[in-house]
Amino acid sequence: MTSEPSPHYVDLHVGARLRLRRRAQGLSQTALAQAVGLTFQQLQKYERGTNRISASKLYAMAALMRTPVDWFFEGLPDPASPNSARADEAERRARVTQAFLISAEGLELAQGFPDLPPSARRHILELMRALAETDLVNPGPD
Repeated sequence: MTSEPSPHYVDLHVGARLRLRRRAQGLSQTALAQAVGLTFQQLQKYERGTNRISASKLYAMAALMRTPVDWFFEGLPDPASPNSARADEAERRARVTQAFLISAEGLELAQGFPDLPPSARRHILELMRALAETDLVNPGPD
């Protein structure tokens, strides 16, 4: 029995950005899926990066959400100048971002963060860094 390969980091990144944009616009998975001729289960797979989004579906969803197609690829390394270290870092970031945005807390933070004044953003980042260094976030073995 062979295990399924893990999703490609580009599919994870685009899927996470799709979910972020859909939620920011207040669209349900069902509403977006129906509008572009998909089932909500298929849209879930797109958002998780489990299935790749075809160019025509990505284009249709971008048009529906009035979002430039290239917005879904922002943050990825430029494929015209390949650099394996940069691709490895992009893959790691895509996996972390996808895990963050799949959680309800992560999505809520991502949606609310831009509305905060810069000083509040800095305080939240400082708090996050401080908590990451404590045993509360990274408990040792019992």
